[in-house]
Amino acid sequence: MARYSKKDTASEHSKTEAMAIAKGIQKPAQTKEQTKLVTQGIQKGIELYKKQQKSKARELDKLLKKAKQPQIETSITEEGKEPHTSPKLPWVLLLISWLGFAVCELTFGNKLGL
Repeated sequence: MARYSKKDTASEHSKTEAMAIAKGIQKPAQTKEQTKLVTQGIQKGIELYKKQQKSKARELDKLLKKAKQPQIETSITEEGKEPHTSPKLPWVLLLISWLGFAVCELTFGNKLGL
């Protein structure tokens, strides 16, 4: 058996809100039954509006999660690719050091007799 009934039960807040709106737009010759029907219609409208807003909020949350997901994946893959790239700085420093050794050998090597 189901624990909850499928029939939507309105909250007390929406009931009082609907009653206040119905009393505010009540005509002088309107009966209690007519006011009750108006109240029920307003209450259903309030509940439908709340459902729509919850649905929109859920859809927006889903879209935001999907939008965040690729950014996280791309940042992970970019971090993984960084060590594989060949930066030019180490090669330039190696070339400069070899040139420096060669120049030192040519200038000081002859004086030392090596």
